[in-house]
Amino acid sequence: MIRRFSTIGGLILGILSIFGAFFLEGGTFSALFLIPPLIIVFGGTFSTVIIGFGFEKFRNILRLIRLAYFPSKYNLHRLINNFVDFSIISRKEGLLSIEKRIERLDYVFPQKLLRYAIDGTDADSLQSLASLEIKSMQERHYSNIFIFTKMGGYAPTMGIIGTVMGLIMTLANAGGDPNSLIKNIASAFIATLWGVFSANILWLPIGDKLKKCHMEEKHMMEISLEGILALQSGEIPSVVKARLISLLPQKEQLRLMTL
Repeated sequence: MIRRFSTIGGLILGILSIFGAFFLEGGTFSALFLIPPLIIVFGGTFSTVIIGFGFEKFRNILRLIRLAYFPSKYNLHRLINNFVDFSIISRKEGLLSIEKRIERLDYVFPQKLLRYAIDGTDADSLQSLASLEIKSMQERHYSNIFIFTKMGGYAPTMGIIGTVMGLIMTLANAGGDPNSLIKNIASAFIATLWGVFSANILWLPIGDKLKKCHMEEKHMMEISLEGILALQSGEIPSVVKARLISLLPQKEQLRLMTL
């Protein structure tokens, strides 16, 4: 909950800082929220995504944004404790006895690998299967992240296009009312503002957040693989716990070791 609030809070802080400063300097709502620059920047950015990645990828943008701001939470402490409990049970009753308790694992990846282990899959094959799935996941995630990275590059360019178009219209009306020309020039630069704003407050941070989500899921998968290999080799519970805790940050290691 705190992590989700900090993500949304950062977005709100960015919006308030930038637009708040604009209004404090005497800017007005009507001067900032002009329909033509918004259409050029956001419409142009979305069109480049459709051209470059296809409409199927574009349809996933809202889902990816929701994932970035409301990511899955992986309870690694609970996962480690489950593997420690499984090691106690398997040493007493054998690895097959864990099969009816697999649902205690909260995530599909460790459940699947544990079933393979129970069915007699050797350690090398388990590692190969896990590495293949992690690689596939990474390629899928990075293709989604790349969309937002590219949008972060497209948006300022679209802003510049909007500004150039506005300046062209202003110069085409040269010789008219000077006050009107100055107002048109100011309006032209609104497109650049929206392009830079959307890139640095929306698209690029979402890409970074998706990278963080990817690393957290990958970390969960690596801990799961180590836990299942430890179960398969019949290691004692204390060694299983020490082996899995070593994959956590040092501060968390110290806290879990005292429990």
